[in-house]
Amino acid sequence: MTQRSHGLFVGRTRQLARHHKPSKLGITKLLKSFELSDKVIIIPKGNVKNIPHPRYKGKVGNVIEKRGDAYVVQVATSKSKSVKIIVPQMHLEKA
Repeated sequence: MTQRSHGLFVGRTRQLARHHKPSKLGITKLLKSFELSDKVIIIPKGNVKNIPHPRYKGKVGNVIEKRGDAYVVQVATSKSKSVKIIVPQMHLEKA
């Protein structure tokens, strides 16, 4: 009996179908910059290799620091907990 995969995109093939994906990424969307303590929305799009986990889709967070081309975003998961996520700038929008 073989074990079933429990990877990042298990059960998400319908959500990653072509008609659910946003339009192609232009150069202006790839060259965004944010200031510290900016409010941003996490919107996974474009490249599948470096997208944040789908559970954070649509979440609003604060930019804490910049790491290379990506940003560290603090997202509140519940009333008392918050998580720091490293997200490339192409998956962020200003709130």
